[in-house]
Amino acid sequence: EHVHLISAISHNPVLESEETIANGVEKICGSMGKVDEGSKRAVYNVVFVTAEAFPYSKTGGLGDVCGSLPIALASRGHRVMVVSPRYLSGDSSNERYANAVQMERRAKIYCFGGEQEVVYFHEYRAGVDWVFVDHLSYHRPGNPYGDTNGAFGDNQFRFTLLCYAACEAPLLLPLGGYTYGEKCMFLANDWHAGLVPVLLAAKYRPHGVYRDARCAIVIHNIAHQGVEPAATYENFGLPPEWYKALEWVFPTWARTHALDPGEAVNVLKSAIVVADRIVAVSQGYSWEITTPEGGYGLHELLKCRDIVLTGITNGIDDNEWNPSTDKHIACNYSIDSLPGKVKCKMALQKELGLPVRPDCPLIGFIGRLDYQKGVDILLSAVPDIMQEDVQLVMLGSGERQYEDWMRHLECIYRDKYRGWVGFNVPISHRITAGCDILIMPSRFEPCGLNQLYAMRYGSVPVVHNTGGLRDTVQSFNPYARGEEEEGTGWAFSPLERESLIEALGMAMGTYKQYKGSWERLMKRGMGRDCSWDSAAAQYEQVFEWAFIDPPYAG
Repeated sequence: EHVHLISAISHNPVLESEETIANGVEKICGSMGKVDEGSKRAVYNVVFVTAEAFPYSKTGGLGDVCGSLPIALASRGHRVMVVSPRYLSGDSSNERYANAVQMERRAKIYCFGGEQEVVYFHEYRAGVDWVFVDHLSYHRPGNPYGDTNGAFGDNQFRFTLLCYAACEAPLLLPLGGYTYGEKCMFLANDWHAGLVPVLLAAKYRPHGVYRDARCAIVIHNIAHQGVEPAATYENFGLPPEWYKALEWVFPTWARTHALDPGEAVNVLKSAIVVADRIVAVSQGYSWEITTPEGGYGLHELLKCRDIVLTGITNGIDDNEWNPSTDKHIACNYSIDSLPGKVKCKMALQKELGLPVRPDCPLIGFIGRLDYQKGVDILLSAVPDIMQEDVQLVMLGSGERQYEDWMRHLECIYRDKYRGWVGFNVPISHRITAGCDILIMPSRFEPCGLNQLYAMRYGSVPVVHNTGGLRDTVQSFNPYARGEEEEGTGWAFSPLERESLIEALGMAMGTYKQYKGSWERLMKRGMGRDCSWDSAAAQYEQVFEWAFIDPPYAG
């Protein structure tokens, strides 16, 4: 077995004596049970394993979470490492890693029938050790998972390397002079990191390594599970007896032909089986994934392990998304001074070539153009929405049919509709600040961040009543407690064109006819605590629970 713990200690020039080791452990390598006297909280060595982390890489919410939650945990006294691939897709991508320094130590990984060598790069930023795994398979045009031709055919290989490299990093890398050591709390994010708990149990603990470590799998989107043909099991470099942990059999209706046995390996399934704790990115989603409709075939397994399943709603980066300091918007404003929001709206209308009308309700949409986001429902409702005195702005990229549909609508409704095909961070900020209503008709949404950004900026969300959207958006009720209002938006159900039009109609009617109620709606959303600090405290509870029980033994 390829384990570097002994060599990591014996070849580390910093760890030259027992006294130095003891001092290092005392100063930095605190583990479960070490208490921060100031806050009376246990301090952990936390290792995030993720396919993306903002600002280095991002395609969606996973990048945002793994770019912000580590910083929040570090600010609470934990020692935090994030392990992610070093993607190089062109000249501009190199700039993202400009401050990352190549480490002397390398890891040799045995998988896919041979030996692979990976190089580590390190940047210490915002109290977090950002570790990037470098290999030729991460150097190609496109996003982390594919290009214009679809998903990369070697993703199983690329993310198997990531998992092995992440398991080696705490043992090998003297970050700040000392390795993280064995007593770590691993957070494996989605299927890309799903092999981490399996490797800990199958490759390390049998040899006495990582016996005091724990691992949680964080599910951001259960629809993606890392399923490949059963014959690829040998690629993982795991003992034969561990096949059952990854074994997956498709139901009869999903097989390609009558003689197809439907046998496959499922990386996310193995993580759910082996992980010490399971975290879903909202309370609503933690329930949905235990249902046949939301579990994508894993609902029965998750029901069996629901005692270790927790839902924690994501937070947002208050520094990145703050209307009082945002450099991307035309005018800064706050909950105590709202006139700047109207100026942002007028500036957005002017930038996009729409008639500058501050009293006309402006609806915004930001997201991927695909089936999950319910774009087909929204676009089918556009002709009815355009009958009203309203403006609609959409930003996103994805399936070509929806991109073409957006371009077509812009030709038809020149004074009411604008569609921006692609993704642009400054424009997303300006739409969030400038729109009055943000629409999110997602078929399923594990957590969702855009509705949180919208509320932070005083834009009222109208969302489908599902997953994290249900958890975070409370429907407006003007008579909740006598004469007192409550709610931060509108959540509609079922996901149908008529329901969406009705919810938007109520929102636009409130905006036009009840200005006082609308301003109170805005302020309730802006005053909501969406910080990562609250979520970080809940993750600390998960860490504590994980260390109460012994680790998975096989």
